[in-house]
Amino acid sequence: MLAIQILKSQPSPFGLFMYYAIMGQDVKNSLDKRKSARTAHLDRLNELVEQKRLLVAGPHPAIDSNDPGEAGFSGSLIIAEFDSAEEAKAWTDADPYLAAGVYAKVTVKPFKKVL
Repeated sequence: MLAIQILKSQPSPFGLFMYYAIMGQDVKNSLDKRKSARTAHLDRLNELVEQKRLLVAGPHPAIDSNDPGEAGFSGSLIIAEFDSAEEAKAWTDADPYLAAGVYAKVTVKPFKKVL
């Protein structure tokens, strides 16, 4: 069973939103699993875009290339706005990549955008 590590944040004293970084580390040879769940995964990310909650999202190529080909990817990073760490974790728990077995480990932690 995959355990998702979550690092809690403190509520903002100013009532401002909080970004959370969702960092997924892929299992070995995850490319076929990624391909099978990619459309559903991107659909969920596009919902965050439509809600103006997504700061950035993308995979980490396994090699130093924008198109790693069969080398695939080593993980993913999503930085998005959520009301709480628990909401970010719940969103992560429903990710199609998680259900497809793409990730060996996922960490959710607060992210403070400075620039």
